[in-house]
Amino acid sequence: MFARRQLQGSPVQDDFEQARELFLEGVTHFEAQRLQAAETAFLASLQRLPGRVSTRVNLAATRLRLGRTAEALTELEAVLAAEPQHLDAWCHRAAGLAELGRDAEALQCADHVLSVDPENGAAWWRRGHALERLRRFDEARSAFGRLLALQPQHAEAWFHLGQLQQRQGRLTEALASLDKALALTPDHANAWTQRGSLLKDMGRKAEAAVAFERAIELGADADLNRFFLASLGAQSSPASAPRAYVQALFDDYADGFDQHLVDVLGYQAHRQLITPLAGLQAEPFESALDLGCGTGLCGPLLRPIVCHLEGLDLSQAMLDQAAARGVYDRLLKADLVEHLQHTPSRHDLVVAADVFIYVGELDAVFAGVVRVLRPGGVFCFSVEHVEDDRPVALNAQLRYAHSLPYLQGLAQRHGLRLLRSVAEPIRQDRTQSIPGLYLYFGA
Repeated sequence: MFARRQLQGSPVQDDFEQARELFLEGVTHFEAQRLQAAETAFLASLQRLPGRVSTRVNLAATRLRLGRTAEALTELEAVLAAEPQHLDAWCHRAAGLAELGRDAEALQCADHVLSVDPENGAAWWRRGHALERLRRFDEARSAFGRLLALQPQHAEAWFHLGQLQQRQGRLTEALASLDKALALTPDHANAWTQRGSLLKDMGRKAEAAVAFERAIELGADADLNRFFLASLGAQSSPASAPRAYVQALFDDYADGFDQHLVDVLGYQAHRQLITPLAGLQAEPFESALDLGCGTGLCGPLLRPIVCHLEGLDLSQAMLDQAAARGVYDRLLKADLVEHLQHTPSRHDLVVAADVFIYVGELDAVFAGVVRVLRPGGVFCFSVEHVEDDRPVALNAQLRYAHSLPYLQGLAQRHGLRLLRSVAEPIRQDRTQSIPGLYLYFGA
């Protein structure tokens, strides 16, 4: 294949021609997703013609695709030092910074490109992504709209626009955007999942089920789509919500969580659950574990009645918010069942406020709590209350609800005794009170 480069005794070409051929070879490999081969060709080209900017930019782009972001950014910094107005290098730099979570800097890169070239589609794409991750949703929607005015066949932009429109409650517009994405790329598995989620929100359950089934056929996350199908009653409910779903949900929700939950949904379960604890024993609890602590709403309420306070959550963004409260002695990022099964720590109090709405079957949770709970300790939690004869139910809002007999049976099986039981609402949902249970068990 490389006879032109004297592998078969052909005359030696000058360095420029060899570098050019190797560069074109690298581009071919890159476009075919043969990334290691592309990197090798670009490096060989640079050996013959060091410092060539176009080759270095393509090498950086290849390393971004290979996941070697730091190396790519180092290459791009060198390019921009030599050629400060290289717009492709600025766009690739935006992509690299976004990979590192440095979205404000990525936005600056995209804006620099657009200040020079307002019709640069790649920069509008990067701008939309950065704004979306910075939760500046109106501006992100506008950025993707500008991109689509320039490139109406950009399926991914239609997909992201649809996601943003759904987030903002613009459901009819969102459906139109997702349909355009799927018309361009009918095998876009994630767009089928998003379409199913949207149709579910619109009350079009049969169509939503078809979309989730199609997403599974195309290789989308099967656990996630089956979870959605279960919420429609199209499949049996899984034991719990998929971990990735819960983590992504709360990573995304962290910034506005407290305001939305307390002010919009009228959530007071944390107060209703924690306030009675002071009356269960005269002395402070020596050690407490706040399962699914989220942003730490329970923390300030627990702090006066415990000596040592630990919080546990799947979402790092939530834990960061909890840490800012300054009331926890220790915060851990972990799955609650795995933590309860393996931690060497022991506690006098285990609390779970509105956590089990994402955990259906609770047998493993009870077993883990009994493992970490000291004799005489207290386990208290809130749940949404099933009002029919089902022990556990997954509703259309993707939340589990539990019955009192089911929970009492679990407690009895695991050697816990009921100390207190209260039936009170958990929150508001579309102006309707969501019935709840507040339960306290002793070891």
